[in-house]
Amino acid sequence: MTWLKEAIKAQRAILAARLESPMSGLAVQCAQSWRERDRLDETLRTALADMPVCRLLYAIDTNGRQVSSNVGRHAIERGKYGQNLAHRPYLSNAIPYKGFLLSDVYLNTPPDRRSCITGVQAVADGSSMLGFVAADFYLRDLPQLEWRTESAAGWRQIKGDPAIRHSLFQQERAKSAMDERLDDVIAIMDELICERGVFHGKLHFSSSRATLWLTDDPFRYRVHVLEEIIDPSICLAYRSQPYSTQTVVPPDLVRPVFEQFKRLRNADENIYLRSGSLNVINGMVGLTFSCDGSYYMPVHEFLDKNDGFWFGEPQT
Repeated sequence: MTWLKEAIKAQRAILAARLESPMSGLAVQCAQSWRERDRLDETLRTALADMPVCRLLYAIDTNGRQVSSNVGRHAIERGKYGQNLAHRPYLSNAIPYKGFLLSDVYLNTPPDRRSCITGVQAVADGSSMLGFVAADFYLRDLPQLEWRTESAAGWRQIKGDPAIRHSLFQQERAKSAMDERLDDVIAIMDELICERGVFHGKLHFSSSRATLWLTDDPFRYRVHVLEEIIDPSICLAYRSQPYSTQTVVPPDLVRPVFEQFKRLRNADENIYLRSGSLNVINGMVGLTFSCDGSYYMPVHEFLDKNDGFWFGEPQT
């Protein structure tokens, strides 16, 4: 997804900008003590005090062999001297023979297996390349960077279990208890979303249940079985409140979305809707079909699709 790639790229650029200057200064200091191991360790230890979120500093020669200890905040591991790091992600892909490089995010070695990122700075003595100084960071330790979230734009199709797709035409839709009362379910979902603070509602047609998320309690979801979701009294359990100003879906489109769910549920005996969800804040519809394929798309695009899109154009 374009927005996801752009968000990652922007975060990496911000982080690299913050690290490049201190890493460049450290490289100059390391060049002066490169051939004296104790002095090199002390240089790294002193630098670590000025990099409060750095987990580890160490130096590597041009062949990928570590030429310093592992200098951590609480300990110096001298036994790491001489180990071969050429296989590490930040050395096996692209090596900064000049300047600074920020690695891709990777999972560090067991037992931690935490998300890490490494800054690698080239170290030179005049025109002679000595190696690199590396700084490891846990993502969870990094300061909060400027952040901008976006709703996914455009629709996505995700294929499911191939075993289910291969046996698709050997199965037929079995009418569920929810199918028998779907008009009532739609009317109640419309009120819960438009009048009772539900911003995300999902119908599981085959198992006859509904899952709800509330704007004033978004971290917990509620599950209702059919007997509850077809009883209009359920609306008394959720306080009346204005339609959220954060929504991007007009309230008059909520019912048409669920009516379209009904059509997709009943249109074909082999390819039919198993579950459908509507999120009025990010404006997205989620669909899972009997073939185990899933779709995610903006509401307006969903309502514009005709039967030919979902089931193929009829043969003439």
